[in-house]
Amino acid sequence: MGGLVRSKSKAFMYIAHLLAATAAVMVLVWCIHFRGGLAFESANKSLIFNVHPVLMLIGFIIMGGEATMSYRTLPWSKRVKKTIHLILHAIALVLGVFGIYFAFKFHNESGIDNLYSLHSWMGLGTICLYGIQWIFGFVTFLYPGASVFLRTAYLAWHVLFGVFVYLLAIATAELGFLEKLTFLETSGILHRYSPEAFLVNSTALVVILLGASVVLSLIVPYIDYSNIYTVD
Repeated sequence: MGGLVRSKSKAFMYIAHLLAATAAVMVLVWCIHFRGGLAFESANKSLIFNVHPVLMLIGFIIMGGEATMSYRTLPWSKRVKKTIHLILHAIALVLGVFGIYFAFKFHNESGIDNLYSLHSWMGLGTICLYGIQWIFGFVTFLYPGASVFLRTAYLAWHVLFGVFVYLLAIATAELGFLEKLTFLETSGILHRYSPEAFLVNSTALVVILLGASVVLSLIVPYIDYSNIYTVD
């Protein structure tokens, strides 16, 4: 039974890796091919905005998902896995912060109000919770490190809160896709049944499947079905 559960967990991890690569390609095709490219500075402010979904999806959600799974997938010692886990999460956090910065930059240079939508509220809240989670994880498990009793007591909450924040990130991304696509369609820039609209909706679906695969890869090993379902 244990081997079967572990194999299921690995299967979800492999699926998550595949979906992550797919989502990365799709968001790059959207922002570069359909939306005109990426730019840190440009007279065309839309190019500045395009950096936002790329960094938030590839940098924050995909890198964050890989960081979340890394502690289970890597074959090295706990100390090494713990360090890599924290480093990958730190990279995801930094890229997420830069992603939010480019959204603010686009709004400010385009004369658009900030923080008026649920997407923006959830995005800012999620990045703050992500940072808090990282700090608590660093001081508890790496340096200076808490006692064995406290680490053991906090571990389950660390995993649970990490899953919660990751799901918030997925939900926020979905709102972002919806908000941007709705704006493009209602502004007459994009037709509802255009190839670009199809790509954006498809990318959003892939991100949902990615989030589900990451979470399932984490929780499957801890589910004991033998005490839940029995055959009479």
